[in-house]
Amino acid sequence: MASKREKISDSCSRCLSSKASTQDGKARVRRVSIEGNIAVGKSTFARLLQSACPDWEVMAEPVSHWQNIEGGTSKGTGASPQTTVSNLLQMMYQDPLRWSYTFQTYSCMSRLRTQLQPPPARLLSSEGTPVQVYERSVYSDRYIFALNMFELGCINSTEWAVYQNWHSFLVEQFGHQVELEGIIYLKAPPKKCMERLENRGRAEEKGVELDYLDKLHVQHERWLVEKTTEIHFEKIKQIPVLQLDASVEFQSDPEVREQFITKVKTFFNTL
Repeated sequence: MASKREKISDSCSRCLSSKASTQDGKARVRRVSIEGNIAVGKSTFARLLQSACPDWEVMAEPVSHWQNIEGGTSKGTGASPQTTVSNLLQMMYQDPLRWSYTFQTYSCMSRLRTQLQPPPARLLSSEGTPVQVYERSVYSDRYIFALNMFELGCINSTEWAVYQNWHSFLVEQFGHQVELEGIIYLKAPPKKCMERLENRGRAEEKGVELDYLDKLHVQHERWLVEKTTEIHFEKIKQIPVLQLDASVEFQSDPEVREQFITKVKTFFNTL
């Protein structure tokens, strides 16, 4: 009897009939981000994708790094072990006027580090359509969260100018290594996101209000639907976006999960 992994692989291959283009004998790995409001269901959706096809590699959002800022001496003989000195995510929520710029700087750098990680060997040797999927990206860090904090007055004009300057420099320097070829936009009403946020009970998010989620929803709509956000990278302006209705309970509905996976496979096959 075929193993579970073989069945998944066969199913994936049937849905993705076209071969991935290659360079130097290696498969071209597509890069896609999952975007959406806080608590819209990105992590749940990411786990769904990871289990759906062996040609897909999901890179989780580095939340744990934001919650555990490490301090200590540099590595070397006799160096003290690094210890957690602060929870930057919590600090940002508790005092956004003081910590928003610091948080957005660190979150963007951690996202950049994630997007620069090379794809695993199994994706490079794939005969299907290999895809690296990121929970959010260096682009949503700037055009959703940092921009929102600037518009709220939590990041001042000087900080915003500095942030945009180094963000543009780094993205331009790393070029195709951090470019995306597609975006999956998980869309749900802010009230639904608020309900899910309260249900998951993340300690740092206790003070998050519906108005904040409303503003983030508007930022997502401006960037990914209305296309009115000022974007500074030509390729990102034209990037294809797959919208999925995340207001449905896809985690508990097998039929909806199957519909989502089918739409995602078709989307990936067009990139």
